Amino acid sequence: MNQSMLVLVGVLVLAVGTYTFRLAGPLLRTRAEVSERVETLLADAAIVLLMAVLTTTALTQDQQFAGFARLSGVLVAGVLAWRKAPFVAIVLAAALTTALLRLAGVA
Repeated sequence: MNQSMLVLVGVLVLAVGTYTFRLAGPLLRTRAEVSERVETLLADAAIVLLMAVLTTTALTQDQQFAGFARLSGVLVAGVLAWRKAPFVAIVLAAALTTALLRLAGVA
């Protein structure tokens, strides 16, 4: 099996596994009873996990501090998301903030 075929098989296996994993939730939800407390904890855990991913990707690059420009862009995006701005505006404002700060020499 050549290299590209091996990569294609890997992608297909991951795609099927991901789809199956995502499909399991709605299909098994009616078969298992979860208390309201556990549902609340799972919802909170998802938010904590997303915040951890956001923090590590916003603050680090190549295992070092990513710089104040990127941090400022993320903060601008966070404020705009909190104010319920359109997604396109959030992304453009964050990218523009980061670019302008880097252009000004802020790392």
